Amino acid sequence: MRNMDKEEEREDNMEEEVKRIPPWTKHITIRGIVASLLIGIIYSVIVMKLNLTTGLVPNLNVSAALLAYVFIKSWTKLLQKANFVSTPFTRQENTIIQTCAVACYSISVGGGFGSYLLGLNKKTYEQSGADTQKGNIPGSYKEPGLDWMIGFLFVVSFVGLLALVPLRKIMIIDYKLTYPSGTATAVLINGFHTPKGDKMAKKQVNGFLKFFSLSFIWSFFQWFYSGGDQCGFVNFPTLGLKAWKQSFYFDFSMTYVGAGMICSHLVNLSLLLGAVLSWGIMWPLISDRKGAWFPSTLPESSMRSLNGYKVFISIALILGDGLYNFLRTLFFTGRSIYASLNKKNPASSNRMMDKTFSPAGSDNKNQPLDELQRNEVFIRESIPLWVACVGYMVFSVISIIVIPIMFPALKWYYVLVAYTLAPSLSFCNAYGAGLTDMNMAYNYGKVALFVLAALSGNDNGVVAGLIGCGLIKSIVSISSDLMHDFKTGHLTLTSPRSMLLSQAIGTAIGCVIAPLTFFLFYKAFDIGNPDGEYKAPYALIYRNMAILGVEGFSALPQHCLQLCYGFFAFAIVANLVRDIAPERVGKWVPLPMAMAVPFLVGAYFAIDMCVGSLVVYLFHRFNSNKASLMIPAVASGLICGDGLWILPSSILALAKVKPPICMNFLAS
Repeated sequence: MRNMDKEEEREDNMEEEVKRIPPWTKHITIRGIVASLLIGIIYSVIVMKLNLTTGLVPNLNVSAALLAYVFIKSWTKLLQKANFVSTPFTRQENTIIQTCAVACYSISVGGGFGSYLLGLNKKTYEQSGADTQKGNIPGSYKEPGLDWMIGFLFVVSFVGLLALVPLRKIMIIDYKLTYPSGTATAVLINGFHTPKGDKMAKKQVNGFLKFFSLSFIWSFFQWFYSGGDQCGFVNFPTLGLKAWKQSFYFDFSMTYVGAGMICSHLVNLSLLLGAVLSWGIMWPLISDRKGAWFPSTLPESSMRSLNGYKVFISIALILGDGLYNFLRTLFFTGRSIYASLNKKNPASSNRMMDKTFSPAGSDNKNQPLDELQRNEVFIRESIPLWVACVGYMVFSVISIIVIPIMFPALKWYYVLVAYTLAPSLSFCNAYGAGLTDMNMAYNYGKVALFVLAALSGNDNGVVAGLIGCGLIKSIVSISSDLMHDFKTGHLTLTSPRSMLLSQAIGTAIGCVIAPLTFFLFYKAFDIGNPDGEYKAPYALIYRNMAILGVEGFSALPQHCLQLCYGFFAFAIVANLVRDIAPERVGKWVPLPMAMAVPFLVGAYFAIDMCVGSLVVYLFHRFNSNKASLMIPAVASGLICGDGLWILPSSILALAKVKPPICMNFLAS
């Protein structure tokens, strides 16, 4: 009887909550836009650092939502002390601020500042062999500039907002994709805006501030010991010098420890498995074949050397995983449609789809609001199909006209083909992100880069490939981020219309903030120096991939294609085992998408993220109730504190102030 009373009370509360939702036009506020701008700037700096160092950026949605709450609550308290009346801070406004801020810093993530756009500059052109390689012809470079970068971003970024809008119901409601960061963000926001949320929020804010301060102070402390190449705690040989040379060490990065606390254990363990398989086994063995499989005179950064194996095996894993999920999705979608048309037990088909598309480990019992109530609001505030289709076509036409004018090497018909294929690739990536929380847009961009470079020929191939990569990567990345935010909006009863509008506002802000942030680093630090802190490895890799595309697969080192075939097959088999095997077995099968990342980047960040998983495990072991509440706050504090130190360190670098000490480690 007591349980029935609680259930009735819960249903009454949900109905009351739905009635209290303000109209979608009230979700976006002036104070919300200002808060989004501040958060977007902070996170643009954080992700720009990650772009120019490792190239792997974790999902920071949860952290952005927490900062949004801190900012607006602090503002309303100041107004109350000054005897001003402010409008109530709702979960919808909290969601909109988070969405707008994420859209802003996402331009720094997917804008190519550490990869395809930076690959156009003269330094990367010279590091790639200048005119000694076919395709790397004189004049095939373009120095970074605020004017053309901002214009390019405005042209290409808005298309991705509309690519998957027609599929939002299918992915969020029908397939029940979890989008872990989107779900975690919604749980955090819903927790803040409940009767007991204020007390809970105070604990989380205190935890956030405590670990934010510790992380910032630790980053400040580390700076004193980094006065030279390979100096400081970031090069601490935790597991010994031999392991350090193969990138196996803990680099004391609070950013990646925090990211590891946000990602699931399976993702982090898959990263570690990929690191052991690549840097622990494969790369040392392949390096020993230097002179037999590839010329010993070539540097490792060359795509004809060890780097060729790293890049293409990573791509093979990603494409195998993505293709499997894409085909599986098409199969069950067609099966469901066929069952509905023939009215042959559609309920059975729906149950099959629920089982197929609900990731292992998702638990709908713990959702803060009833499923039907959320679905009702999500569908009621719909975005007309014609708006998405017409908008996509209009922005595509603008790009087809403007991009070839900015970059004559990329012909208009290639841009047309790119925008025709982009929705399919966006779906594939957004589906993978819904399962693994990994946005792998850059891998789809690499495929486009290679294909366009091959098609454009010797004279135009490099520039056409790099810019074409940017088109695909921007669309695929932004559409995936929007699905994360739609998931958050679905769980917080926020209108999809206001979500899309706030995403557009944040994207417009990001198109200006991201290039400004990039130039802060570009002027303050030696970007692209292979021996410096900001190596920007992906700029060189992307340009070499374009050069390879011009020359063809024949330029790849020996046995590289065979290894790619093997890892492509492994990705498909791993997914089959996860789907077919019993859950107790399938839940331990590694994720190929996650395994692929350390193949290219290195093992150190995988160790950092596994340390994050260890912290979460110990947290749950000693105080499970408190862990669920505090882990998002602690992780956000670690990420933000480490990231915020970048601003003063950039100012010190611009002022030519160097750290006073170099702490280095040598063999005895």
